[in-house]
Amino acid sequence: MTARTGVRTPAVSACTVAVDVVLLTVRDGRLNLLLVEPDTPGLAGWWSLPGRRVRGDEDLHDTAHRALWELAGVTTPRAHLEQLRAYGEVFRDPGARVVSVAHLAVTPTVGDPPHGHSARFVDVDDVVSGPCLAYDHDRILADALERARSKLEYTSLATAFVTEPFTLGELRGVYEAVWGTPLDAANFRRKVVSTPGFVVEAGGLAPPGPGGGRPARRYRRGDAHHLRPAMLRP
Repeated sequence: MTARTGVRTPAVSACTVAVDVVLLTVRDGRLNLLLVEPDTPGLAGWWSLPGRRVRGDEDLHDTAHRALWELAGVTTPRAHLEQLRAYGEVFRDPGARVVSVAHLAVTPTVGDPPHGHSARFVDVDDVVSGPCLAYDHDRILADALERARSKLEYTSLATAFVTEPFTLGELRGVYEAVWGTPLDAANFRRKVVSTPGFVVEAGGLAPPGPGGGRPARRYRRGDAHHLRPAMLRP
């Protein structure tokens, strides 16, 4: 694959392993992605996924967390983190022969990256419809989005986007943001509460929203990982 700079580098025998992270979160009802400015020469003005080369004394998950911290000042102790797949096209990085083991991370809403870091959260729709990312990160992002959207159907991944305790309205907002479509509130509630182990009542009621109305019950994550029946996309 040709690098985003349009320059093909000579093939070399040495190969470096790196980790790139697709960090997704829901902010103000919209699915957001963490992006950083790449430090590769010639890519000024581009944006990329946070990533670092793997050190000899760390595993891949350690590298993923280090990339988020060093490049964006973001710590994600409550994040869901899983391997996505490996990307190893010869010319994917203009500076070296690098194989990336991409990871998908999902976290409840976190604050903006601290001052001094060239990083930002961006609405996923703006990234998908806008210019390509550096390297092959647009391809990695597309694969990660499909993984997240699919896993919301048959696993409890949606609960990783919200802070406990949460309301069913907040959980529904996750599905709507990730899938990009509105859902019927009553039908969604029926499906969630009838799925064994998906959520459990946490006790108490959430404060009324800005528009008032009846306070909503609060819930926590259940012990189910796979959902039966599945929450199928519209």
